[in-house]
Amino acid sequence: VQLQASGGGLVQAGGSLRLSCAASGFSLDTLDYYAIGWFRQAPGKEREGVSCISASSGRTYYADSVKGRFTISRDNAKNTVYLQMNSLKPEDTADHYCATDTGFIATFPNCLQYVYNSWGQGTQVTVSS
Repeated sequence: VQLQASGGGLVQAGGSLRLSCAASGFSLDTLDYYAIGWFRQAPGKEREGVSCISASSGRTYYADSVKGRFTISRDNAKNTVYLQMNSLKPEDTADHYCATDTGFIATFPNCLQYVYNSWGQGTQVTVSS
């Protein structure tokens, strides 16, 4: 599976961005069968799970730091998962990555990095104060 994250950029605090994760090369027909996660890594910090969404049932997980501000969604017809980020804060500044679980072992509500074994390149999000 190949994943391509996009949509990052520079935004002022309080602003919004929508990240997209376009997927291709599935062993099964479509994205329906795959859980997708968004993760981020800020300079000098460990990578953390931001939000994950299950396969077709659409169960979700959000880190406490983004609850109420971020929304994950999927458009299986477009093989794309989105992360709508509102009310952005400077502490949201990080490289953001999407990843998928090709082993079909993800459980919810969890967003465990070791479960997600196929990763795309990151997209940089910078929030100025």
